[in-house]
Amino acid sequence: MKVTIWNENRHEQRNENVRKIYPEGLHGTIQYFLQRDGFTVNTATLDEEEHGLSEAVLNETDVLIWWGHLAHDEVRDEVVQRVYERVLEGMGLIVLHSGHFSKIFKKLMGTSCDLKWREANEKERLWVVDPAHPITKGLGSYITLEQEEMYGEHFDIPAPDELIFVSWFEGGEVFRSGCTYKRGKGKIFYFRPGHETYPTYHHPDIQRTISNSVKWAAGLGSAMPTYGHAEPLEPIGAKTNSKGDNKR
Repeated sequence: MKVTIWNENRHEQRNENVRKIYPEGLHGTIQYFLQRDGFTVNTATLDEEEHGLSEAVLNETDVLIWWGHLAHDEVRDEVVQRVYERVLEGMGLIVLHSGHFSKIFKKLMGTSCDLKWREANEKERLWVVDPAHPITKGLGSYITLEQEEMYGEHFDIPAPDELIFVSWFEGGEVFRSGCTYKRGKGKIFYFRPGHETYPTYHHPDIQRTISNSVKWAAGLGSAMPTYGHAEPLEPIGAKTNSKGDNKR
């Protein structure tokens, strides 16, 4: 299974605190634990040619992980369209944290994907509300993060196909933090935690969840549906009576 991690990689260049937490970048940290779990992992960033997401790269990608925040508007529309088409063809997509406002996620959802937010170093508890789902394999009843950015309802997304996590925050808000969707042949998982100034991606249960979601989102390899004009599979118009005579 081949995974590509896309990260805009801007906070790491501008913020010393982020560099201390993620010296190899957020994408480097995620790459490390996914490789440890046995995946073949490449990375791509915003400032690379074609944002690192050429047609060749995407054609070799089974699951794409997306993290963006400061520079959603800098992602070129033709690259977004390329990713969109690959999702419809069956590439899995994992959208993390502030990727909710990315062009690709909004295009796939068809809504504003807006929400409430607050950065106040508050506790987050992610409750597992679908313990039978493969994304939650190996987890307990909840994940506790001692410091995270708050995202609060209303979250302007379509009703999820499956709701996996609901978050509670120290300030009182709740949030649909783990949502799955299918678009075309592609599986999509939105996973909320991951503010850049907190060590969220070093948490073993967050790592386990992302690793599980990659396995879940990988394409099944079934044939693409065919659309448009179709020739009949059986002769049309010829009828046979009980004696075997053709009738029209």
